[in-house]
Amino acid sequence: MSRSIVHAGRYWLAACLGALTLASCSGGVSVAQDPVGAPTPGQTIDSTAGDLEGNFIAVINQVSPSVVVIQTEGGLGSGVVVDAHGNIVTNAHVVAGFSTFRVLLPTGKSYNGNLVGTFVPDDLAVIHISAPELRPATFGDSDRLRVGSIAIAIGSPLGLQSSVTEGIVSALGREVTEPNGVALPPLIQTSTDINPGNSGGALADLRGEVIGIPTLAAQDPQVGGTAPGIGFAIPSNVAKDIASQLIQDGRVTNSHRAYLGVQVAALADGSGVAIYSLVPGGPAEDADLKVGDVISAIDGRVVSDQPALASALSSLQPGRSIPVQVIRPDGSRVSVQVTLDVLPG
Repeated sequence: MSRSIVHAGRYWLAACLGALTLASCSGGVSVAQDPVGAPTPGQTIDSTAGDLEGNFIAVINQVSPSVVVIQTEGGLGSGVVVDAHGNIVTNAHVVAGFSTFRVLLPTGKSYNGNLVGTFVPDDLAVIHISAPELRPATFGDSDRLRVGSIAIAIGSPLGLQSSVTEGIVSALGREVTEPNGVALPPLIQTSTDINPGNSGGALADLRGEVIGIPTLAAQDPQVGGTAPGIGFAIPSNVAKDIASQLIQDGRVTNSHRAYLGVQVAALADGSGVAIYSLVPGGPAEDADLKVGDVISAIDGRVVSDQPALASALSSLQPGRSIPVQVIRPDGSRVSVQVTLDVLPG
């Protein structure tokens, strides 16, 4: 079943049915006895649930003060305070097309914000506010995540500030392409609900560390609407790296992403993508690829359209020499070895 991806509810319903025994009384009235297994007064209840609840509360209290609402003329999103200097990381699509913002803190105070920089290929941006006593978030090491780890999303879905949803890390290293064709870095998949307005907020673990930036939710085209329990977040290690470069230089100086140096258009029959422009001095031109060549595969992965090419490149490392399968205008098929460069910021 195919799924499309949309920029960012499922409600959990727990029902507990106990066995009720009806007994006849002298007055002819039936009464319900205690459900089997119900605790009697004074009985000690297993503290595991209480400990977990306390952990959740502690995480929310720790992370929520670092999560803000970002308001633009186009709508609302979320952001995470990076440092005490007023830098806030969010999604590039939250601030796309705008340079000034209104930022609402959990304290209820709001401030004007300005754009520091964006990096669309990773859907990340940094904005800045001048505000006292900000609470920077603690960012964890996303490389240490495991499938099954509990994940808590904190943001402002549908404008509801400091809303919390929970789930688990469902998968790691997911390759996902945004609706605009941008192939994101390998993402965290989570069952935590990611709703519109959650974008740019915090995905935290039970240590109270931010492990990801919620970015996308899957949409089921067969029934319409968001597909329950399938959301995606940018790993914290990627967010930290890109944010620090934007803060320091206003742009990304090392994207760690592979770059081919071509502009392409998909063929109607899905047989590949035709090169219509080459970046002068780029990897493709250096490897003697030509305008009119059709790329049908890259490093063994079939390329049927632009998103497929972007996805293939997102999984490769700059500096690698990889085979690119090409169909020439005369119909001949060749394999060209290309050394990938770094995608410019």
